Amino acid sequence: MNVHDSERIAGLLEQAGYAPAADDCPDLVVFNTCAVRENADNRLYGNLGHLAPVKAKRPGMQIAVGGCLAQKDRGEITRRAPWVDVVFGTHNIGSLPTLLERARHNAEAEVEILETLEVFPSTLPTRRESTYSGWVSISVGCNNTCTFCIVPSLRGKEKDRRPGEILAEAQALVDEGVLEVTLLGQNVNSYGVEFGDRLAFGKLLRACGDIDGLERVRFTSPHPKDFTGDVIAAMAETTNVCHQLHMPLQSGSDRVLKAMRRSYRSGKYLDILRKVREAMPEAAITTDIIVGFPGETEEDFEATLDVARQARFAGAFTFQYSKRPGTPAAELPGQLPKQVVQQRYERLVELVNQISWEENKTRVGRTVEVLVAVGEGRKDSATGRMSGRARDGRLVHFVGTPEVRPGDVVEPVVTYGAPHHLVADGPLVSHRRTGAGDAWEAGHTSKTPGVMLGLPTVGPPPTPAASGHGCG
Repeated sequence: MNVHDSERIAGLLEQAGYAPAADDCPDLVVFNTCAVRENADNRLYGNLGHLAPVKAKRPGMQIAVGGCLAQKDRGEITRRAPWVDVVFGTHNIGSLPTLLERARHNAEAEVEILETLEVFPSTLPTRRESTYSGWVSISVGCNNTCTFCIVPSLRGKEKDRRPGEILAEAQALVDEGVLEVTLLGQNVNSYGVEFGDRLAFGKLLRACGDIDGLERVRFTSPHPKDFTGDVIAAMAETTNVCHQLHMPLQSGSDRVLKAMRRSYRSGKYLDILRKVREAMPEAAITTDIIVGFPGETEEDFEATLDVARQARFAGAFTFQYSKRPGTPAAELPGQLPKQVVQQRYERLVELVNQISWEENKTRVGRTVEVLVAVGEGRKDSATGRMSGRARDGRLVHFVGTPEVRPGDVVEPVVTYGAPHHLVADGPLVSHRRTGAGDAWEAGHTSKTPGVMLGLPTVGPPPTPAASGHGCG
């Protein structure tokens, strides 16, 4: 979701006349932040500290901070880093160019945080980083009340887009050559709650199947409490919907799930996985798991390991619990010592890595369809390997040829299964050139950073930096 927002920010700035900086001396640096974990705070203020001497040498340079951390910290950012020029929240991304111009004109920081959504992000211009894959938001915000999560208080209550708007955006992406669309929502399963249709998400998946030229449809993230059979059926019966599911578990302990206010229990979670695999035997299922939630006992943690063994995840994002001020969990008794959390975390990582490795080994000898990705890059110049994603979301490193381009579709045969990826070192079974590959070849030969921007060609220019000073 933050990547999608960043593409919108870059699109807005380009529309206002900015261009990506060609060197390490940008006139504008934008931080789009997350607030889910404490490390995000540390990284932001650390990076701002590094920029302080740069800004001192180049007073015309502007620094803007947006996203969830900006929504949370508000005036705290300019107090701790008074050299920041603009602070904007999650609800007013579209205001950034105006705020930058106002900060230049007034020669003082502009802080604007709105409490409700001003413009749905997907209506804003975008600078996409990929010719072959695109994000489409179906909703923003969240109606859940998980005790560890700060997102609902920053992103607000769920707001749904109408299906026609979503499908029109997906069609527009396909018309530009995009082959793969990922539907985004804080909780995609509850899509439709705003207009009273609890089956809306399954209907939306089926409607995506009618878009000619759209080869792959993914979505993230669903919530187990809202996962219904009609969505499983839509996934299984709609040809272009990928048999991939990322569904957060968070804990395998029913006691901890209750304390987390997750509204489901481990039995229901495993039952959903059973039904998914009955309908789609080859589905790759990934998850999120938190270790060290307040009050978690060794018995609770063992329950998480047990669910992981039963679930046979293709991969898992594992996290050590991060205490976030303003969340109910931050005030709970039983905050665990760091060394206990670290030890449990290492045991969990070892288990999920072992399981994903075992699962990946079962793919050896199979032919897989891979959408070649520029973001993954050429893995090894010595072997000539390139990379991309299989339909089930697995990362595949394969031996490319000079004719293969990002955005093309290839079929290699898997020769090795590693814990986090597949390797295909034999010749390609097939290579299909695509319009997305043509677009990449025509102009997307490198991935340009979207946060380092040049001088605007419209509006008052920043004050020039002092002569003789570089970026530092």
